[in-house]
Amino acid sequence: MPAPTHPRPTACLALADGSLFYGMGFGATGQTTAELCFNTAMTGYQEIMTDPSYAGQIVTFTFPHVGNVGTNPEDDETGDPVAEGMVVKWMPTDPSNWRNVQPLSDWLAARGRIAIGGVDTRRLTRAIRHLGAPHVALAHDPEGNFDIEALVAAARSFAGLEGMDLAKDVTCAQSYRWDEMRWAWPDGYPKQESPRHRVVAVDYGAKRNILRCLASAGCEVTVLPATATFDDIMAHQPDGVFLSNGPGDPAATGVYAVPMIRDVLDKTDLPVFGICLGHQMLALALGGKTVKMSHGHHGANHPVKDYDTGKVEITSMNHGFAVDGQSLPDGVVETHVSLFDGSNCGIRLENRPVWSVQHHPEASPGPQDSYYLFERFAAAMAERAPEPAQA
Repeated sequence: MPAPTHPRPTACLALADGSLFYGMGFGATGQTTAELCFNTAMTGYQEIMTDPSYAGQIVTFTFPHVGNVGTNPEDDETGDPVAEGMVVKWMPTDPSNWRNVQPLSDWLAARGRIAIGGVDTRRLTRAIRHLGAPHVALAHDPEGNFDIEALVAAARSFAGLEGMDLAKDVTCAQSYRWDEMRWAWPDGYPKQESPRHRVVAVDYGAKRNILRCLASAGCEVTVLPATATFDDIMAHQPDGVFLSNGPGDPAATGVYAVPMIRDVLDKTDLPVFGICLGHQMLALALGGKTVKMSHGHHGANHPVKDYDTGKVEITSMNHGFAVDGQSLPDGVVETHVSLFDGSNCGIRLENRPVWSVQHHPEASPGPQDSYYLFERFAAAMAERAPEPAQA
């Protein structure tokens, strides 16, 4: 009886320490380098791949069924995938979902993103957890020809995310208005036609569903680039300022973002709300520090405790840097912590409507436990607003 034949690998993932993972490639062909992380979410692979916070990273999905519902334009968090590539256990099956427009592999190929399937993602995830997020090179060649030494060298030469200001790479080129609200059956995304609050959202890599949540909370949203100045913001006469999520090292982005935030805090009494990178920017502006995490938090099942209420929220997270809770000065209160490792997940300024969280309350993908934060922001703007004139 002849020995069974195995298909020749068409993709290779090389780690900077020389470890190699072979599999079958799909999506685009070619080669890319990045930091490797893992995401534990069971749904939302398209949202994850298009989340601007994943700039400079390749995502390992711990859930094996990736691609089985296909893709569609409504689920994009930005115009094109931002993550450099994906690693999965099983090759995507033919999509089976009424919302499917394009199979995952075709969607990735059209957008120049490389993927590898057939990988032992448990082993890879353990390596990331124990050794930290490695620098890697991912190659896809339909003929299965790989220069291993060159791949490992490419992984070792990747500069890493520390010191990298990636917000400038993913922010908007110019300001724009946003009025689309959260998705609702059967109409999809309705328009906000009667906003009550004017919000300026500073775009460090904003997800569309964050902007939709602001609109659903009654906000007229004007989005400004990451480099917006205090004068740029105040020209729109906002009722509140929102600091968005985004990728890269917060200390690098903070070079230009922190002075603007300090001006908002020092010269106005506007409510300020930040998420993810925006949370880290606010902490830096208030005198705190940020640190690079070993492997970060990426997933839709992260427990976070709210010290103000005593409640535990299940949250969606995506960050490789964190605020150092021990560095927060007097007057800045730590409001949320991760129950996985105790890292900081939220702060607020005493006696001011200024706060931020590390997790993603827009829950796209993920649970909706933290959506109340958008309503709290709207309530703070309503409380600050002057009473209407009496006739």
